[in-house]
Amino acid sequence: MTEEQIKEKVKGALSPARFAHVEGVVAEAERLAKRYGADGDKARLAAWIHDWAREWPADRLEEEARRLGVDRELFGPVAVLHGPIAAAKLGQEFGVEDDEVADAVRYHTTGRPGMGLLERVVCLADAVEPGRAYPGVDRLRQLASQDLDRALAEMFDASLRDLLDRGRPVAVLTVLARNECWSRVRGGRSR
Repeated sequence: MTEEQIKEKVKGALSPARFAHVEGVVAEAERLAKRYGADGDKARLAAWIHDWAREWPADRLEEEARRLGVDRELFGPVAVLHGPIAAAKLGQEFGVEDDEVADAVRYHTTGRPGMGLLERVVCLADAVEPGRAYPGVDRLRQLASQDLDRALAEMFDASLRDLLDRGRPVAVLTVLARNECWSRVRGGRSR
């Protein structure tokens, strides 16, 4: 599929508000990819597809996750299952056979330890795209242009605080990703 065909397929699967978010993520992922030296084409591709299954009903997400063998212990809440589901269906639904793109889609919500550059770019782009409005997002946007890993570490902290404050479940992967990001920052290895 061409990028335009992928865009149209995703547009057909999402509400106008969710699609506007996806467009924002595409623009931000492209900007961050350029800033940090990631593959811009892959960043755009992953950004277009990352929320393709986001608006599926919970029962469909759970059924598909079971069918695909998604590890619920690692991914946790139903709300994050759209990432691993979309990643598993990249080839079938979009004709995309690329492990980097698949990982960027799979882990865009949770993060994970050992995230590659493309994964980190797409994950952060999802959190700071221009349509996002939540306490602290302006600081994260500023950090995103200066230090990718510190921005991710602070983003994970904010996300975890929000989930815990609301008594929501937390994905194990997010805690592990958060700890690794802070380790890179404190060890002087951040980008």
